[in-house]
Amino acid sequence: MDDVSRPASPVLAEGALLGLLAPFWQLLIGAFVLFAVVISIGRLARRGPSRMSTALLVTAAAIAGLALVGVLLQG
Repeated sequence: MDDVSRPASPVLAEGALLGLLAPFWQLLIGAFVLFAVVISIGRLARRGPSRMSTALLVTAAAIAGLALVGVLLQG
């Protein structure tokens, strides 16, 4: 026999918590990347280019740029 006491409706709250936390985590990761880039640029300015490689700064800037583009395209 069919169970007619329960209506057939989709479960809407499956990923609700992760859906609410996703923007927070993106902002948190972006803030840490931005912090790392600012600190590394400050160290580079104080100590000169021989202490820090330029590749690290380029990589950090690329990650920050990709994160920014991802956030802007998502909204």
